[in-house]
Amino acid sequence: MALGALTVAGFAPLNWWWLPPLTLAGLITLWRGAATGRAALLGFAFGLGWFCAGISWVYVSMHYVGGMPAVLAGAATLLFASYLALFPALAGWLQARLAGGLEVGFWRHALLIPAAWGFSEWLRGWVFTGFPWVALGYAHTDGPWAGYAPLLGIVGMDTLNALAAALLAYILQLVWQRARARALLAPAATLLASGALGLGLAQIEWTQAAGAPMKVSLLQGNIPQELKFVPGRFESTLATYQQLIEAHPADLIVLPETALPRMLHQIPPEYLQGLAQAARARGANLIVGVPRAESETRYFNSAISLGTARVQTYDKSHLVPFGEFIPFGFRWFVDMLQMPLGDFTSGGSAQAPLLLGGQKVALNICYEDLFGEEIIAPLPDATLLVNLSNIAWFGDSLAPHQHLQISRMRALETGRPMLRATNTGATAVIDAHGKVSAQLPFFTAGALTANVQGRSGATPYVRWGNWPAVIFCAAVLALCAWRARRVRQPA
Repeated sequence: MALGALTVAGFAPLNWWWLPPLTLAGLITLWRGAATGRAALLGFAFGLGWFCAGISWVYVSMHYVGGMPAVLAGAATLLFASYLALFPALAGWLQARLAGGLEVGFWRHALLIPAAWGFSEWLRGWVFTGFPWVALGYAHTDGPWAGYAPLLGIVGMDTLNALAAALLAYILQLVWQRARARALLAPAATLLASGALGLGLAQIEWTQAAGAPMKVSLLQGNIPQELKFVPGRFESTLATYQQLIEAHPADLIVLPETALPRMLHQIPPEYLQGLAQAARARGANLIVGVPRAESETRYFNSAISLGTARVQTYDKSHLVPFGEFIPFGFRWFVDMLQMPLGDFTSGGSAQAPLLLGGQKVALNICYEDLFGEEIIAPLPDATLLVNLSNIAWFGDSLAPHQHLQISRMRALETGRPMLRATNTGATAVIDAHGKVSAQLPFFTAGALTANVQGRSGATPYVRWGNWPAVIFCAAVLALCAWRARRVRQPA
């Protein structure tokens, strides 16, 4: 558990990218010689520490912002972390079950353990709609392995982190056993070569400039979540964003998720008309986060465009369980908590980019950018990625820092700039190499203005998604299962 909790320092804001391979190497060392049940239990304990620390902001949102009693909020957070810990437990079980004659050998560390880890993390990304937060690959938005992201995606990066960890564990095992120097050659050379190749891959330009640079303004209203829906506050929220729009002209102005905290049809028409006319007068476009109702039973978490281009809409597709929709069979649980939760309708999975100012803008809302294969759906057509978020729900916690790092991975994978407009932070411009080129301070109201260059072309990840990494992991596990079965069979 301590190793798992320590792993979280590898992510933002500390960004100690070298730490997750070391802590995972510690777990792999503990796995050595462990039977399937004990290996699974060790993986679960590692995961429990990892997720209790890594998603501690769940407690912040439920207790400090949502008002849930501390005991209930703590229990719910622990339960969620326990569920997520089942996936590293699965990795531990798989590597022990399928080891066969590879118990202490090079190939167990170079193939079986990375494949078991990568496959379990892929499962975590889609089972029950998926929640791959603080996947170890995200720690490598910096460091020598960042160059692999456009090829391998996050599942491949998770597998690569596990490879580095397993090789480190194997080297330490050989040193402890006082093995001959030549026995260290294969794992040490593989580890060093992976880093050197990553540095080389980072020099490749997978995409190219598309169209003229665009001046953008990303607005951060800094509206406290506990005041956002208070009666009488609505008018001041509208005034805040109107003032920011007027004071920071640009070709494209982006407001955060649910910046206008009422249904679209409840916003005063003259306010929206005024925004649209002001944008058109300056030859600009706005993207406004606002919920909208299609009928009395169909509500969407949406963003609309206003200005020189025609009005276009994006509806959030990947909704947050319990936060934006209530999973089937859990209405009783929500009623017991007595918390006001949304019940939105999912938007379509094949929504076209918005045509704005000569660029094709692919929108995603809040934690949708956690799912790389959904982000690449409108690519390579789209030239810019834009994320609208409201992370005020999580206060001054790890969540906004971690979310910024997730967006950086999406920029690396796609070779596209990612623009982030958030309510309280992190509002930022991320370039096509995953670097933060500009950012507003957290918990301040303001606008981030910058020139951004759209990009065209397709990285290997845009073309193939996570499937090459998933197929590799599945093939290795299948081969090891076949070999282990043969070893167990009597002669």
